[in-house]
Amino acid sequence: MERIYAIAQGQVQGVGFRYFIQTLARTLHLTGWVRNMRNGMVEMELQGEESDLHQALRRIQRGDRFIQVSDLHTKTLPLHPQEKQFRVRFDDETHFR
Repeated sequence: MERIYAIAQGQVQGVGFRYFIQTLARTLHLTGWVRNMRNGMVEMELQGEESDLHQALRRIQRGDRFIQVSDLHTKTLPLHPQEKQFRVRFDDETHFR
């Protein structure tokens, strides 16, 4: 198991990116969260098996015809063993790590 924090830059707001991430996470059985940042980027924490996380990161970088990720910064975080689901967060608090 591994947990990562990631910030995506590019065309990632107003294009369904958070729901793209949510669908991807649920498909790969990942837990964590995703939310928009005030500066136009999107941040997320993803937790799961290492191979599933790497697959998710490849798909995120590839995007789709609307989502264009120009940069994806990641770092490893401590696990949250009690976390059971993935969710889209809507809070206004900007969260930098």
